[in-house]
Amino acid sequence: MTKIIPLGAQTRERAGKGTARQTRRDGRIPAVIYGGKQAPVTISLEKFEFTRVLHQPGFFTHLFDVTVDGTAHRVLPRDVQFHPVTDVPLHVDFLRVSSDTRINVQVPVEFADQDKSAGLKRGGVLNIVRHELELSCPADSIPEHITISCEGFDVGDSIHISAVKLPEGVTSTITDRDFTIATIVAPSGLKSEEGAAA
Repeated sequence: MTKIIPLGAQTRERAGKGTARQTRRDGRIPAVIYGGKQAPVTISLEKFEFTRVLHQPGFFTHLFDVTVDGTAHRVLPRDVQFHPVTDVPLHVDFLRVSSDTRINVQVPVEFADQDKSAGLKRGGVLNIVRHELELSCPADSIPEHITISCEGFDVGDSIHISAVKLPEGVTSTITDRDFTIATIVAPSGLKSEEGAAA
C-alpha cells in the first residue's frame, strides 16, 4: 500500500499568470487538481510545508490527501515546475485518483542479495542500466520501490525484467522486449587475469 500524505490547501479564485505571481509573493505555491471526470480546482499550497514533502524520497509515487475548504481530494503529483535559476517550485499539477484508477509511474529499483551473487563475490561490479522502472499500477497500490535479487548471477550475466517479481496488479509499461535492468561486469583486474590465462 502506498503512503498517503495529508496536505492543506487554499482555493485560488482565479487562474492566470498575474494571480500566480501574487500567490507566490504571498509565500504560497500555485497548483491545480484535475482529472477524475470533475472540473479542475485551482489551489495554493503553503510553500514550506510543500517544499518539505517535495524533497522526501519517492515524491511522485506517493498519494496525497489535499484538503481544500473541508473537502479532501485523493491525488497523485504529476508535474512540478521549478524556477530555472533558484530551483524553487513555481507550480504543481495533481491528478485526481480513485481505487480503480491505473497510472504509469517511475518506481526506483533496489538490489538485494548481493552477497549471494557468485559474480559479485568474485569481484564483479553491478552495472545498473535502469535506476527506475516505468510501471502501470493501481493508484492505491504504487510500490515504494522494486527489490531485485542478485542471487545466482555471475560475471557476464544480465538481469532482465523477466527475472523480476512485480507486485500483484503491477505490470511493466514496456511489453515488446525483455529489457536489461543491470549487468554484472568483470572488474579490470579480473579482465586482465582472464586475458593472460587465454
